[in-house]
Amino acid sequence: MAEKNVKVGLAGFGTVGCGVAKLILEEADSIAVKTGLRLQLACVVDVDTQSPRPVKLPDGILTDDLSRLLDNDTISIGVELVGGTGAARDIQLKMLQAGKDVVTANKALLAEHGNELYKAARENDRCIAFEASCAGGIPIVSGIRSGLTANNISAMYGIVNGTCNCILSNMTAKDVDFSEALAEAQSKGYAEADPTLDINGNDSAHKLAILASIAFGYEITLDDIFVEGIEAISKDDIRYGGEMGYVLKLLAIGQKDRNNRISLRVHPSFIAKDNSLARVDGPFNAVSIFGSSVGQVMYYGRGAGMMPTASAVVTDIIDVALGNSATTFRHLHVRPRSETESLIEKIGDTVSRFYIRLMVKDQPGGVAKFSKVLGDQQISLSGVLQHEGTGPDNTVPVVIATHPAQQKNVTAALKEVEKLEVIGGRPVCIRIVDIPEDKEA
Repeated sequence: MAEKNVKVGLAGFGTVGCGVAKLILEEADSIAVKTGLRLQLACVVDVDTQSPRPVKLPDGILTDDLSRLLDNDTISIGVELVGGTGAARDIQLKMLQAGKDVVTANKALLAEHGNELYKAARENDRCIAFEASCAGGIPIVSGIRSGLTANNISAMYGIVNGTCNCILSNMTAKDVDFSEALAEAQSKGYAEADPTLDINGNDSAHKLAILASIAFGYEITLDDIFVEGIEAISKDDIRYGGEMGYVLKLLAIGQKDRNNRISLRVHPSFIAKDNSLARVDGPFNAVSIFGSSVGQVMYYGRGAGMMPTASAVVTDIIDVALGNSATTFRHLHVRPRSETESLIEKIGDTVSRFYIRLMVKDQPGGVAKFSKVLGDQQISLSGVLQHEGTGPDNTVPVVIATHPAQQKNVTAALKEVEKLEVIGGRPVCIRIVDIPEDKEA
């Protein structure tokens, strides 16, 4: 069978861009044998053409002139790896208008401007492929969009940020503070010099917006997602939760009920130690999905890094060149915002169990007083843990696990509890997420 030459233009020559170039240059023969496609790196565009990179390009490939990519009619696929939502948006729109199919790993751009870009792609009879946007080398987008199409998906629970998972894993294993665990993650290259987007939960929210839209078939915006990061997490709470049988993870959660209402949220979550996601450590990612026919499936692997992400990008390039992405993109339908906005559950209406830590002054009647406040808000206790030892203002830590309760009731109760003279400091509240597991054959 004769090989088909496929010329690729790359915009962005950072970490992932270097990985993509490396794969195309080094694995072209292997890819050609398996697919009949001969990938050719025709153009690499970056504002920085001088800094050394870990991959050597053929002479004349690297340029700072985007028009060399846009105006070359022999380049059929444009890869955007610039990052951010400003210049990257303009580059993708220009690629589509120039008749290029687009491959991207830019989750922030798709989460914030995806609807605009998808519309532009359809108007220009082009497609956008974005497997690398959500979980690095894990084929989660194609898994949901193609592998689980026959299923009505009811829930997904994901560890989709390796930086946060690395930090929480170290805090758990080594009993160290957040700042120390963050510094270690940065020293190992698992966290950026400015880790804000990761640790505040927004990176996970971007990925959840994309995945939930595909899984549930709803037009989703970032405003639909409740977001809480891990910056305030204490090693004490991780340790106390561990004594109660839980492991702390930052989860991206999407759930759909029988009335087609969906709940979308990112927050620290205590999950049972024997749950599959509890065993996902370090920089690894995992997403557990529940489908009406298949039951539970779990996708696991490296969610970031040069080569895992490059693997997903090049796979998308191949899929576009084979014509598969165009077909899939053409049939990617979601319910419009006018139909779905009322189906998004507000965080106050969500129901879960809760871990609550109170610093209670060591005096008679303290437990009875805060228990009454909780009871008045229909919050019942499933377990209590108290340690000996004295904290600030002669207080002792009292840890509570509740039965399922509405978030708004818990929020109201804690505001009242904080006013009690027997309570020192602000209560700590972390959600307990009961993830079902499909253990039957």
